[in-house]
Amino acid sequence: MRFLKKLSTYIQQLRPSVFWPPFSLLIVALSISLLFPEDFVQIVNGLNAWVLNSFAGMFSLVTLVMVSCCVIVFLSPIRNMRIGGKDATPMLTRWQWFSIILCTTVATGILFWGTAEPLYHLSGPPEFIGAEPHSQDAGRFAISTLFLHWSFTPYAIYTIPALCFAIGFYNRKRSFSLQTMLFPLTKSHSNNWGKVIDAICLYALVLGMAASLGAGILTLSGGISFLTSISKTWILLGGTTLLIVIAFILSAVSGLLKGIKHLSSINAILFFILAAYLLITGPTSAMVSSLFTGIKDYLLNFMEMSLLGVSQQAPEWSASWTNFYWANWMAWAPVSALFLGRIAKGYTVKEFMVFNWIIPSVFAIVWMSIFGGTAIDFELQGTNTLVESLNNRGPESVMYEILEVLPYTKFVVPLFLIAIFLSFVTAADSNTEAMSALSQKNDVHDLQTKTPTFIKIIWGVTIGLVAFTMISFSGIDGIKQLSNLGGLPILFFLVAVIVSFVLMLKNYKKNRD
Repeated sequence: MRFLKKLSTYIQQLRPSVFWPPFSLLIVALSISLLFPEDFVQIVNGLNAWVLNSFAGMFSLVTLVMVSCCVIVFLSPIRNMRIGGKDATPMLTRWQWFSIILCTTVATGILFWGTAEPLYHLSGPPEFIGAEPHSQDAGRFAISTLFLHWSFTPYAIYTIPALCFAIGFYNRKRSFSLQTMLFPLTKSHSNNWGKVIDAICLYALVLGMAASLGAGILTLSGGISFLTSISKTWILLGGTTLLIVIAFILSAVSGLLKGIKHLSSINAILFFILAAYLLITGPTSAMVSSLFTGIKDYLLNFMEMSLLGVSQQAPEWSASWTNFYWANWMAWAPVSALFLGRIAKGYTVKEFMVFNWIIPSVFAIVWMSIFGGTAIDFELQGTNTLVESLNNRGPESVMYEILEVLPYTKFVVPLFLIAIFLSFVTAADSNTEAMSALSQKNDVHDLQTKTPTFIKIIWGVTIGLVAFTMISFSGIDGIKQLSNLGGLPILFFLVAVIVSFVLMLKNYKKNRD
């Protein structure tokens, strides 16, 4: 009886119209995948193809507009506005702020894809660039494409919704809801449309987080296999999944600024250590060359590459890569924006843009020059058969192949594994907190407000189950499909955010205090 009474109390704390629809849909999908795995994979493949074929151009246009919006902020008087009002004071130091932003956005991705993605582009460049596989030109294309996929565009997808939420939440005193990002479009503080938006974005984020968790699981399990010679079976994948899920639930339960503040700081330091290690021990001249030639090619080809989905020059290639990334960032964006906006109180809009858009993007470019440049140089110089390992053992094996030929392998690989582990824990911590806050009835007004533990556990376990199911059945293809399906509904929401952003700029004086 006591258990039932406590369970009833927990259920009463939920927003039923926000929590139950996405949760029920995910449980149904998981059940079908377990009972009818072949049919489930076929259905997911069909939906994935439909998304990519039907909305490729829209994904490209929306992301390009988001980048333009970021540039416009620096030219608008709104850049001088202080989030929370003119007397608001920051709740985080600049280092804490930067490390949290860096480690809760694309951190897991740069560790997983930093060395694997350029090898895919090196060995299979799209036909329209006219480069032969495994050529210097293909290598240059690979680096500039890394910059496109990992720097200013993805961070723009996070930054604009986060800015809209921060101003709506702190300056206009709206509720902790995704609808707050649309405050210039909505007159009331909450309505049924707001509940629908919250429910859809919760569903999309679970898919996006599961996709990123899948990448983390593959990379961690690959590292464990590398260090211990344990074969990568479903038992290892399941154990790795369980370990990560338990860790980020515990971190989330500890409170918003307790666990994540310290974990992010440690994680960011590890990033700098790993980058410095590879810069010193790896092919330094190739990295520097990759940085400068990559930036040049990135800037010259930015518009063409950003609009591949519109031009349909390389539909299969862009579907597998560029649109996959745009969909993944979009799946994360709305709920991540709640967190990024929530920790920005006390800083000006200009500072917000510098720390959320410019500095992380520059860091990503330098990181990709170091790690991507190393992978390409190793392959072109014949130092290592990385593409062979990529094809035979999966993308999670590439980084370990590189580390194996560099000095101090036994010390660096554990650091790399810790960085991967902490990267997803910090990202999942922030988003699990935001998801839980959306799912409860009580509105959140400050960073000290704790959401119920049981909601965090429910969402954490659900994310883990979805990730484990997809990588077990489909591997890396399953990760990409989750991203595409999660990003589709958010695509339309972000169109509304862009309109809201334009109206916010137009009426910025009303939002200052």
